[in-house]
Amino acid sequence: MDQLSHMIALFSVWALPVLIAITFHEAAHGWAAWRLGDDTAYRLGRVTFNPIRHVDPMGTLVIPGMLLAFGSPFLFGFAKPVPVAFLRLNNPRRDMVLVAAAGPAINILLACASAILINLVFVLPATAQHWTLQVIENSIIINLVLATFNMIPIPPLDGGRIAVGLLPRSLARPLARIEPMGFFIVLGLIFLLPMLGRELGLDLNFVWEGVNYVVSTLAHVILSLFILT
Repeated sequence: MDQLSHMIALFSVWALPVLIAITFHEAAHGWAAWRLGDDTAYRLGRVTFNPIRHVDPMGTLVIPGMLLAFGSPFLFGFAKPVPVAFLRLNNPRRDMVLVAAAGPAINILLACASAILINLVFVLPATAQHWTLQVIENSIIINLVLATFNMIPIPPLDGGRIAVGLLPRSLARPLARIEPMGFFIVLGLIFLLPMLGRELGLDLNFVWEGVNYVVSTLAHVILSLFILT
């Protein structure tokens, strides 16, 4: 019963931040593409803050839930990617960068907004303050993790598409070719490589160590800017 209560408490303080972070991330991609000439996502109803439109049962619910249940030191998940017809954009090479950057950018803004909300927690009843503060702190963490992780320069992650749009064509083309296998490369880096390292007695968890470093630095900056003292 204690274990069940612990899981319910964990779910209650993580579910809302995760859903908002993922929903806003995907909606931002769709909105940017729509404003820049491609209405594919708009016609499919993906330019919306309705989480049902973006939830991937495995990536949004099952995988994060299992990581929480097993006490994983990190939280990982994903939503259904927003479809973008890059050739329909007004300026495909430039606008691909803007569409890709829109997702991480909205997550940074959400982290800043969450930090501002910390200043208002004291107006709530004492019984609600602790839970609300946990939700807000988790919102900062998950949004910064989502923004940072997605900026890894491997397509189809946002950072990979930004790199393809910014690099000289001689470098962009070979990077773009790995997109069909990019997701498996990322999974290998964050799951298989650390497992191999443990077998060899080496620390090969450099991806999450790098993500954690960036997230910690960004969180410190954001909190110092927006928390009133």
